[in-house]
Amino acid sequence: MSFGFLGIQFGFALQNGNASRILQTFGADVEHLSLFWLAAPITGMIVQPIIGHYSDRTWNKLGRRKPYFLVGGLLAAIALVFMPNSSMLMFLPPLMVGAGMLMIMDATFNVAMEPFRALVADNLPDSQRSTGFSVQTFLIGIGAVIGSWLPYVLAENFGVAKVAPEGQVPPNILYSFYTGAAVLIGSLLYTILTTKEYPPEVYKQFDHQEAEENHGGLMTIFTDLKNIPATMRQLGLVQFFSWFALFSMWVFMTPAVAEHIYHVSPGDTASTTFADAGNWVGICFGIYNGVSAIYALVLPTIAAKTSRKAAHAFSLIMGGVSLISIFFITNPNTLVAPMVGIGLAWGSILGMPYAMLAGSLPAKKIGVYMGIFNLFITLPQVVNGFFGGWIVKALFHGQAIYAIVLAGLFMLCAAVSVLYVQDRNTKITK
Repeated sequence: MSFGFLGIQFGFALQNGNASRILQTFGADVEHLSLFWLAAPITGMIVQPIIGHYSDRTWNKLGRRKPYFLVGGLLAAIALVFMPNSSMLMFLPPLMVGAGMLMIMDATFNVAMEPFRALVADNLPDSQRSTGFSVQTFLIGIGAVIGSWLPYVLAENFGVAKVAPEGQVPPNILYSFYTGAAVLIGSLLYTILTTKEYPPEVYKQFDHQEAEENHGGLMTIFTDLKNIPATMRQLGLVQFFSWFALFSMWVFMTPAVAEHIYHVSPGDTASTTFADAGNWVGICFGIYNGVSAIYALVLPTIAAKTSRKAAHAFSLIMGGVSLISIFFITNPNTLVAPMVGIGLAWGSILGMPYAMLAGSLPAKKIGVYMGIFNLFITLPQVVNGFFGGWIVKALFHGQAIYAIVLAGLFMLCAAVSVLYVQDRNTKITK
């Protein structure tokens, strides 16, 4: 049911670990990176509730949710192929094309992700959702590890070149993105061909709300937004702090590590040292995703013995402390240590908020509310996109490492906020 998420996260990891590096190769300044990442969450804010609204009302030969994550995945695969090849389009500036591909890629990843989460909520009772989302997180982690490590492995183990002439993307990045596109399509097809979705008649037997005729049009999204459950509103603040921190980490980690630890001069993107820094960030991102995959398997047990709120708060604290600790690191190998804490936070962020949320949603509106919930993911990225680069330039004097420290502080704020979430008192089965 969740295997397609492995492919989505494979591509998502390639984007997170290499998009800023690619844009810098095409000439972007570090303080402008967050602006280039901005279009995608803005698109997601608009698209996600619409996708959720219509997926709640869809039933065809493919199913209820499958048509949406299939289309989103195919478009994301196309963007994966074209983004590192932006310099080949001679009639347009590579930076413009690369930023456009980043927008399409991130937006289509989001289109594919939320129907997958709705699929798990559709098919599992509340008592099994912590486990269901944890299994999904495990598969996400596996895909992300492979996607994050692939550029390094191709360069160091298979001899694929890791540097290229100025203004061009190195071959190890190119081949990694091609592989990501193929894995994404293959894993999505596996889920589509092997997973059963239950028709509306079956849902009616278990939830009387499914039996209600719903003739509302697209404008009912605004009514749904007005009537969001209290649990979703409370989780919104947690998500804001969490995803502001994550966005900072993805956007600024490569320049932060290159300048603060590898001592690369700003703008020296064609050097071997910059390539080494970027490849090592990919390895580190793979480590935190690997930790999240393993942690996802034990997280339901932790939640069952404590609570979902306590488990999530602990995980976020570990992530916040780990991000702050990067400021004190001078040896690249030591970066492995904070990736463990970041992995705990990431593993919980991918599962626990959705497990807490799903139990508070009416069955007939799971899709649209999952889409609306995505607003609490995209909004902090939009805010960060507008102000993150300015903060780095004006307050931190261009030193990206302080954006990572700020991310850690926001993660700690998320940990405090989750304690005020009203979670349903539902028995959790492992």
